[in-house]
Amino acid sequence: MAAGDSSCLLDTYCSPLASRYASPEMCFMFSDRNKFRTWRQLWLWLAEAEQPSAHPLIENIPCSWPPGAGICIFCCCFWTERALGLPITDEQIQEMKSNLDNIDFKVAAEEEKKLRHDVMAHVHTFGHCCPKAAGIIHLGATSCYVGDNTDLIILRNAFDLLLPKLARVVSRLADFAKKHANLPTLGFTHYQPAQLTTVGKRCCLWIQDLCMDLQNLTRIRDDLRFRGVKGTTGTQASFLQLFEGDHNKVEQLDKMVTEKAGFKRAFIITGQTYTRKVDIEVLSVLASLGASVHKICTDIRLLANLKEMEEPFEKQQIGSSAMPYKRNPMRSERCCSLARHLMGLVMDPLHTASVQWFERTLDDSANRRICLAEAFLTADTILNTLQNISEGLVVYPKVIERRIRQELPFMATENIIVAMVKAGGSRQDCHEKIRVLSQQAAAVVKQEGGDNDLIERIQADAYFSPIHSQLEHLLDPSSFTGRAFQQVQRFLEEEVYPLLKPYASVMEVKVELTL
Repeated sequence: MAAGDSSCLLDTYCSPLASRYASPEMCFMFSDRNKFRTWRQLWLWLAEAEQPSAHPLIENIPCSWPPGAGICIFCCCFWTERALGLPITDEQIQEMKSNLDNIDFKVAAEEEKKLRHDVMAHVHTFGHCCPKAAGIIHLGATSCYVGDNTDLIILRNAFDLLLPKLARVVSRLADFAKKHANLPTLGFTHYQPAQLTTVGKRCCLWIQDLCMDLQNLTRIRDDLRFRGVKGTTGTQASFLQLFEGDHNKVEQLDKMVTEKAGFKRAFIITGQTYTRKVDIEVLSVLASLGASVHKICTDIRLLANLKEMEEPFEKQQIGSSAMPYKRNPMRSERCCSLARHLMGLVMDPLHTASVQWFERTLDDSANRRICLAEAFLTADTILNTLQNISEGLVVYPKVIERRIRQELPFMATENIIVAMVKAGGSRQDCHEKIRVLSQQAAAVVKQEGGDNDLIERIQADAYFSPIHSQLEHLLDPSSFTGRAFQQVQRFLEEEVYPLLKPYASVMEVKVELTL
């Protein structure tokens, strides 16, 4: 169901991920229509690979080498019998092709209620609209042929939806970091004032985590392997029987279906299912992405409290039903809320993989229906939301400057001591003088609620007269940010922009949040 779809029945529970948050394209990815249509596509690919006709393994290459004669000495294509000897006609294949989208969900539901088996229910449903092909649908296969292979196809395609969205978030934040690379701001360690950094440098901390996520998602996506055509316990025994003991034909069948599904390779070893370690890897990188987003949006929420930075706020947006003045960081709060859910989902495949008895047990099925879909829908939601946030971040330099002025005098004490020593003073004497004045200034701030007046005290003390003319320079915030600006420039040029190059064609896509 697409996000915001009013067809969601008001009298029954609907997942907020589907009805409220996630994008229509990700919702469709995990829809019944997409799943069962992919089942039919897999049955078609299996039948096409099993049907009797000779052709080169590398298609669309004209070749006159005799069919069945092995490797052509001219173009090196390999002729094989797609005949793997089974009586499947072109008419049956065409009938299946014509009915891939002709799914009668009412009939399928009735069949499943009767058979208590979803795959066989859809075998029969497909057979109802393909009477000529009904007898060869699912030939030699087990339920996991369509179930697991479909899951792998959907996982791969879902990654393909997420990766451009993550790249766009990185790109928007990179623009923000570049713009504010040289804007000094108070740094924090332990959420206590620390040395200055810059707004752009802090943003690069966020970007670095997201770049690691982009690389990890890409790696797991590219490492996905097809389950392939393996049979009931993964031994391919049923297919070996179909092809009368011809091991080469069984291997060619597995290879051909794998290629049709768009995978570079399939597992050599499986039980009835592909190893559930794959699901752990998939949800682990998504959970790691959730942790990155949670950290970023927590920082934004804290900065909103300090009034240094805010997420976008619509003209008619209401921050509080009781307090009209409030501008709550609701988008960042949503990201944090959903990121916690995403991080927690990785526990499901961990437990599932640990209890897969022998060649398989069915206690994974119901759990996987929930956690795999929810992980991708949740990741999709937080990336859409974070892109929206990153496209409209607002910075308040005057507030930042005021906070720096409150803290910088304490941070500048070391520079003042060095300047006094250069002017002929004693390091120890100067240290004691500044210690006393600092304590006095701190008392004004903490006990009286006043401003930090340390510099005024130094200016009024004759001991510091040799450097009074240098104080303005010694208190220039830009002199306290180190190499932050240079680090931002180098990081963006050497690490971020090269990583975004494959996504150049999709960078201009905007995201609209309905809620």
